[in-house]
Amino acid sequence: MFARYPLPATDGATALDTACDLQLLQAHSVPGRPLTLLYLGPERTLIVPVDPAGAAPHGAAITLALGTHKTARAFFRRDIPTPLELENAIASVEDEVYLAHRQYAAQGNARGRAWWSTDAHLVALAELAGLPRAPAMLLTLDAMERLFQRLAVVSEGRPAASEGLPESVEFATTLLLLRELMHHMPFAELHLVGPSLG
Repeated sequence: MFARYPLPATDGATALDTACDLQLLQAHSVPGRPLTLLYLGPERTLIVPVDPAGAAPHGAAITLALGTHKTARAFFRRDIPTPLELENAIASVEDEVYLAHRQYAAQGNARGRAWWSTDAHLVALAELAGLPRAPAMLLTLDAMERLFQRLAVVSEGRPAASEGLPESVEFATTLLLLRELMHHMPFAELHLVGPSLG
């Protein structure tokens, strides 16, 4: 699932199909409850608020200049980042997420919205965090933070295999981005669904 370093410089992201994702979520989400879709792409991150009627209002999507490949190129020099590289990446990512949070809140989005994703890389993170593969998965902030602490230990020199983690800069970057989003948007749970789950 996670590529080894170095990562390509181009954005391999395909066009996002919010309508398709919303159809996929219908079987799992609470009808009438507003939600937010999260996409972590190679060069950008998208946050798409969805209203209770199941529509993504025009102009509501927030684009962050953060991506799994972009952030890795900017901060990491090897498959396993060093503690200093992690620290520097966190500081920069926090600034970008803070701006996104202000924009998100200014749109009237409450903290109680459910966050959802169909991102296969986030499903892979959930599995590494110990969640069994299922048609719908729920990754909590605590489970994500425990996974990040395992990455932190590996960055200090423990073999990745001893923690059951891949030696992959894309894994490290995806986890770091998700961690900062969950802490600072903030949201305590991420619902995951996808056509390949089950």
